[in-house]
Amino acid sequence: MENSSKKEISTKTAVFGGGCFWCTEAVFSALKGVSGVMSGYTGGTVKDPTYEDVSNGATGHIESIRINYDPAVISYGDLLAVFFNTHDPTTPNRQGNDVGTQYQSAIFYADEDQKREADALIKELNDTNAYGKPVVTLERPLGDFYEAEDYHQKYYETHKDQRYCQIIIEPKLEKLQRKFAQLVK
Repeated sequence: MENSSKKEISTKTAVFGGGCFWCTEAVFSALKGVSGVMSGYTGGTVKDPTYEDVSNGATGHIESIRINYDPAVISYGDLLAVFFNTHDPTTPNRQGNDVGTQYQSAIFYADEDQKREADALIKELNDTNAYGKPVVTLERPLGDFYEAEDYHQKYYETHKDQRYCQIIIEPKLEKLQRKFAQLVK
């Protein structure tokens, strides 16, 4: 047990939608300073949605992840950099073969500091034409976040042998290691 006189960890929250939450959860779970990642749904109008509800595209919810992180170890700016480098922020309502409004690229900011930081980075990416086309990532204030069903949590960790994980998630993790090795656990 740790000594309670040690410095307390100040945890903050970031919420992103970057396509299938299995992928984004695996990416952000691999980062130093991240104490937890929860797959879920946010941004819509339906209370307590299920995966089936969200999959039909009528709820307005986006498959998202809620990241708990220690800003003394990893900054919100670092999380944004990883976010923009591990999915396609230029194609509306699609990530690879996953198509629908539930797969939108989205940032759900918890406060004005997060909004300012996201605004500045999106402006920079667009001003420098970083992707060859405009970033279409939605920015919205964080509202209710609904945890996804248990079978969606830690999906990559418990299903590494699944073909989807090998073909879709592992290349994202390899890219993360190449581009952000200093941030990976």
